[in-house]
Amino acid sequence: MLAAQSMYGPDDRASAAELAGALAVGRNLWRLTAQDDLDRQPLAGRRWTLVADVRLDDPAGLAAELGLPTTAQPLRDAELMLAAIERWGEDAPGRLYGDFALAAFDRERRRLILARDPAGLKPLFFHRGAGLFAFASMPKGLHALAELPRAPDLGFMARAMTLLASQGAATFFEGVERVEPGGQTVVTADAVASKRWWSPQRPALGLKRTDDYAEACRAEFDRAVAARLRGVGAAAAHLSGGFDSAAVAATAARVLADRGGRVVAYTAAPREGYAEAAPDPGRIVDESGLAASVAALYPNIEHVIVRAGAASPVSGFDRGYFVNDWPTANPSNAVWARAIEEDARRRGLSVLLTGDMGNITLSYHGLQRLPELLRQGRLSALIHEWGALNRRAGWRWRALAAITFGPFVPGPLWERLALYARGRPAGPLVYSALRPQVLAAIEPELRAAHPNYHARPWADGFAARLWTLARADHGPFAKGTLAGAGVDQRDPTADRRFVEFCLALPMEAFLKDGVTRRLAKAALADRLPAELLHERRRGLQAADWHEGFLGDLAGAREELARIAASREAASIVDVERLGALLADLPQSEWKDRTAGQDYRLALLRGLSAGHFVRRASGSNA
Repeated sequence: MLAAQSMYGPDDRASAAELAGALAVGRNLWRLTAQDDLDRQPLAGRRWTLVADVRLDDPAGLAAELGLPTTAQPLRDAELMLAAIERWGEDAPGRLYGDFALAAFDRERRRLILARDPAGLKPLFFHRGAGLFAFASMPKGLHALAELPRAPDLGFMARAMTLLASQGAATFFEGVERVEPGGQTVVTADAVASKRWWSPQRPALGLKRTDDYAEACRAEFDRAVAARLRGVGAAAAHLSGGFDSAAVAATAARVLADRGGRVVAYTAAPREGYAEAAPDPGRIVDESGLAASVAALYPNIEHVIVRAGAASPVSGFDRGYFVNDWPTANPSNAVWARAIEEDARRRGLSVLLTGDMGNITLSYHGLQRLPELLRQGRLSALIHEWGALNRRAGWRWRALAAITFGPFVPGPLWERLALYARGRPAGPLVYSALRPQVLAAIEPELRAAHPNYHARPWADGFAARLWTLARADHGPFAKGTLAGAGVDQRDPTADRRFVEFCLALPMEAFLKDGVTRRLAKAALADRLPAELLHERRRGLQAADWHEGFLGDLAGAREELARIAASREAASIVDVERLGALLADLPQSEWKDRTAGQDYRLALLRGLSAGHFVRRASGSNA
């Protein structure tokens, strides 16, 4: 199992056996920072045996809480984690802050505890069979066992293609389950039981002045970024023209400047001279100018513009399957992400900062305040916000009405209204390339399980953000980045304490007097340029993706032929629709929203899903 996962930790391997060979644990190690040189796992305490993939945010604070001396040689993260488990047992994950996946065996009560951090940035999978329980960081560790043949879970793949897959232990492989982000699995001789240990509370933080929220946000965000730079002298960072990655890169530059460190900030942009306009005037095709305005504020930021549009999104499927054990969700963006990771590797940078969770934390728009005001009967406040949004930001009355009243419209009626407004059907069949009969079979389950199946606006901002957190699992991709480029992805916007802080704020902290994303605009005024903070348009990533795709049409057609020849893949992927799309390519209308749905979403994601299924099923097509 360790050998099968050596790509995720090539520098050291260690294992230990317990209970006369009835239990075996081990770990591979990639030495990314100086602290990794001191790792001595697996660890055995008075009662517990531990292996963990861990990076703690505040080891000194945890040591103090445990009553451990802090003047001597500081304990390593895994040693602190073991001490926490020895003290608090199953309750220990709730006391831990950072990115982690852990497996701890209680030798006294003969039970195994598996747990992950709330953001799920460290993956953890398991298999339960007759007389066997096994766990591993990645599915390929489990597939090293003769007891577990590799096979795709077609039901899970079908649900995932709708983009509505959320909570649950199922994965893309049969017989492979996951520990959910913020979840815990307890294994005994008699049972396997899973539960969530992380359950944030609804908004409870009420401060006296609106400005107090921004000040508190700055303090929490500075702490979150600094925690991810512990022991790091130089880091890579994403830097788009948006709030989140810009805030991460700028704050990292401030933190590292105090120790003489630097940030290499990467901006993905279309090729120079790319003339295609954005699908609408509210989108920015090339964000490199806004990103450069951020980099110019910090002498220790080296700004690198990555133009990877000539690369084929299809040619990366094999690599993604191998390192991620997971299908590529957004092939067009994977092209530039991979280019950034590879450049960071060439420069010897082992840490890459991202801002993936910023949309639900730092830069949350706050628009759910409108239905909240309606539900509370605060009509004068609602009318005030409508007028302010119209005057200050040009929001149309129809859009404001949809956000305010849409959550309370019955689902079927909303679908009809959306069809009338768009003039074109919406929903999973449009963007997923899922066979209609397959969707029809799972649709009742999806409608019952997913509150936004009808794509209505949310009435509750707290619930909407929790659902978004649970919807995706970033762990396999973060681990794949480590294997593919030797780079550890870290996201300060997914920091547990920062997430909990943002979830605890009232909606007026994010929207007030017609100012959306109010928290970010106020909190980041001390570190980002005004032109970025007041930019109303949104970025359009990989605007020239179709150029790389058109340059590899032969590869796309070959992949589709292989999918069609795979019984398992063709059973869920609508190969006839994908064939028709490849036979009728747009001439110059790639900027059109319909082309984006048909090709960037349905075609690329359909090819990605089909590729994964045929590879997982062992097809030689």
